[in-house]
Amino acid sequence: MRTSTRALLGLHLLLALYSVTNIFSKLASDQPFMSPRFIVYYGAVLVILAIYALGWQQAIKRMPLTTAYANKAVTIVWGIVFGALFFGEQVTPLKVAGAALIVAGVVLFGVEDARYQQSREQAMNAQLAGPESGSAHAPAPCAPADGAAERADVDGKSGETRRCGAQEGQGDASGVGDTAGSKGGELR
Repeated sequence: MRTSTRALLGLHLLLALYSVTNIFSKLASDQPFMSPRFIVYYGAVLVILAIYALGWQQAIKRMPLTTAYANKAVTIVWGIVFGALFFGEQVTPLKVAGAALIVAGVVLFGVEDARYQQSREQAMNAQLAGPESGSAHAPAPCAPADGAAERADVDGKSGETRRCGAQEGQGDASGVGDTAGSKGGELR
């Protein structure tokens, strides 16, 4: 699943909206409990959180969960910005450095995630191309965690089957193997 620029932009707008809840929470904290202003401010928090929850579901539908969660770190940057703008909080060099580290971490994570997604897509395309296109076709993975023997399609279309791990000495003595390069019954 590749993350589009549009999806990332939408996520960051959603995270900025989510960060606005902190403004209303801070405003509510200055009001007497259950006063009309307290109720209005917390009502705003609840409305924004409801919108955020719906938007978050759409975001994780369009991108890997790890990407979405890594980008949530930018809410700290929004907190610094909103604290300075609305409450006169001081922006110190250490806060700026911390914010820069957070942004750098999100960018680095995004770059690595994009590389991983690209290499994964290339591997899947090569596997789908099959042997007739000259690319190697890896057998379907099968390494059941419970140790039961399974069958896997060898060439993706002929219906030929083999016992997992029974080819080229892969697997243990029981015939259950790790044809997908897994270890301990877990697929990579």
